[in-house]
Amino acid sequence: MSATDQVQNLILESADFEDFLNELARFSAHQMAGDGDDALCGITLLRDRKAATIGWSSETAREVDEIQYSLAQGPCLSAAQEEREVYVPDLLQEDRWGPDYAAAVASHGLRSVLSLPFNLQGEAKAALNLYSDAPRKFDGRAADRARDFTREISEALRLAVRFSLHADSATNLRATLESRTIIDIAIGIVMAQNRCSQEAAVEILTEASSNSNTKLRDIAKSLVDSVGGTAGARTHYQEPGKVGQGRRA
Repeated sequence: MSATDQVQNLILESADFEDFLNELARFSAHQMAGDGDDALCGITLLRDRKAATIGWSSETAREVDEIQYSLAQGPCLSAAQEEREVYVPDLLQEDRWGPDYAAAVASHGLRSVLSLPFNLQGEAKAALNLYSDAPRKFDGRAADRARDFTREISEALRLAVRFSLHADSATNLRATLESRTIIDIAIGIVMAQNRCSQEAAVEILTEASSNSNTKLRDIAKSLVDSVGGTAGARTHYQEPGKVGQGRRA
């Protein structure tokens, strides 16, 4: 079975996106270790100018990835941002990112690092980060195997990230609509209490929000709660692709 087939099986068998990514990191570490040695793997995702390890084969892999985020530099960030391969043959002889990065990662007993970009073809960027306790672990054939593997699974990861972004968008839209419902109810209450127009009610709420340095939604929720609570305030949200799939007779 090819790596692509195995990764596609991971997608089908995983409970959610996070579970898939962690399984992918463990699978990648196993694939790249070779010769019975151990290897660590982390998957870095860059999105909206933020970096995060979204999958890791072990806690150590996650911790050494996060060293780079705290320093805002390192091989996996360079690989993802610049979409190029970055290799550290020996951390004890590495100074491209200053002494702090190399010393911090080496303190975990690691000696070599290989970071390879995924081809996601979108706004998000990602890199596969491989770590070994052996210097020059990813020379020659090991590096070729890692390149082939990363290229082979890029499409599967691209699909998984796309599905995740879709889920995030749906969640954000739902939250926005729910917030809008509370604000609309509050506007109606202000209109009734002050016998004013909708525009005037919006101005009253906006001014209260500005004067108290409180979010408009929080001002609206407090007002709605004060006159009967939000228990009955429900927002109907139809997820994309599910229109027309309501109850049938």
